[in-house]
Amino acid sequence: MYKDVKRMDTVVIRTELHDFINHADDKALEAIYTVVNESGKIHEWWKNKELVAELNRRYEDLKSGKDKGMTLEQATTHLLNRLK
Repeated sequence: MYKDVKRMDTVVIRTELHDFINHADDKALEAIYTVVNESGKIHEWWKNKELVAELNRRYEDLKSGKDKGMTLEQATTHLLNRLK
């Protein structure tokens, strides 16, 4: 029975999305397209050469001692203090 309920939810979502897309103006369509297109790129971060180079540079800086970095506790405290 749960599968039927979940399937129904998927059908409803799919139908509502189709209706929304069919009636959306150009600006909304471009926004939807951007979100859908960009969402796949998030999962392929390793293909972004600039990002990988930056991560490698930062890792080397940490390894060499050029960047002292922070412990998890220090980072947590720092972030919590920024919220105050």
